[in-house]
Amino acid sequence: MALDHEALDDEALDDEALDHEVAFCYIIKPCMTSSTGDAALGFIDVAVEVVDERLDGIDTDAMRMVLLLHRVTNVIVYDLESTVHRPGGWSWAAFRSLFTLWVSGPLESSRLAELSGMSRQAVSALTKTLEADGLVRRTSAADDGRSVILALTAVGRRRLEVAYRAHNARETEWAAALDVDEQATLLKLLGKLATAGQQDWVSHRF
Repeated sequence: MALDHEALDDEALDDEALDHEVAFCYIIKPCMTSSTGDAALGFIDVAVEVVDERLDGIDTDAMRMVLLLHRVTNVIVYDLESTVHRPGGWSWAAFRSLFTLWVSGPLESSRLAELSGMSRQAVSALTKTLEADGLVRRTSAADDGRSVILALTAVGRRRLEVAYRAHNARETEWAAALDVDEQATLLKLLGKLATAGQQDWVSHRF
């Protein structure tokens, strides 16, 4: 089932593109894999094989790594949104914004966009909905009347704390797929990629 894209930010899962890829997967050959049992994830095997056949000099190991990171991230995000956040009354984008404000405290809208990994336009549009729902309040910055400061309301804080308990319970289920040593290894490797992401050759939104 495709996601309801209403109120989702520009980082949300593109279900239409995913559907096309899965359809392509079934046309070429079955994509279910013994390791994942998932057609969307199994598409990676097909993509690597086809690209390797059609183009010379492709680093298929790097291709597989990035595709797998992207696919797994999408699966986890969709699972968290569909099982925790949509039933709770908000989108994944709303959760990201509220969680960032909960952790960081009041922020200018541009800083909220940076810390949450969303565009300024997405934050601006989303803030209107969150404010209308009584979850966020906007005030003018003391030193610059043109700047807007965003903060959680008491209701927003309570709802976020309740939602995060359910969110973390789901995270625990995902983490349980790995043993303690595997989790530590994965965190170390992801940390190396995160560090690499700070290099000058990497393109950043901000």
